[in-house]
Amino acid sequence: MNLPEVSPEGAKRRMERRDAYIYLDVRTVPEFIGGHPPVALNIPVAFLSPETGQMEANEDFLRVVQACIPSETRVIVGCKCGPRSEIATQMLLAAGYRHTVNMTGGFSGVLDENGQVLEEGWSTMGYPIERGSGGDHSFDSLRAKTAAQEEPPAVE
Repeated sequence: MNLPEVSPEGAKRRMERRDAYIYLDVRTVPEFIGGHPPVALNIPVAFLSPETGQMEANEDFLRVVQACIPSETRVIVGCKCGPRSEIATQMLLAAGYRHTVNMTGGFSGVLDENGQVLEEGWSTMGYPIERGSGGDHSFDSLRAKTAAQEEPPAVE
């Protein structure tokens, strides 16, 4: 499947337009806290397992996305350098998010084995970066919003 893609430069332009896209950062919470595009939403597609040291799928990913982002929203999906955002973009397109694009190069860019930049990323292009949890855009906040929406109504 050929994914719709956008460069970091194209992503920045799209986010600045009036019919702006939102940026969905699918990296882990610690990666997000270390730096992310301004007003990005953080919903990790995978977590680092403390037991195995391997990345494991976030089983709640699609549920949290669907509770927080309407399917007609224009979404740019980004991760560190590309693979996780490709997976997340495929998942969103399959779930009916037609206006979803994968950002090539991710946040950090693609590096070779010597640390040389092969493909620019958001941060390597010098674009604005926020640090911290993101407040209402943090994964904890978005997951809590999802849980609140799923609570059954109180019986009187």
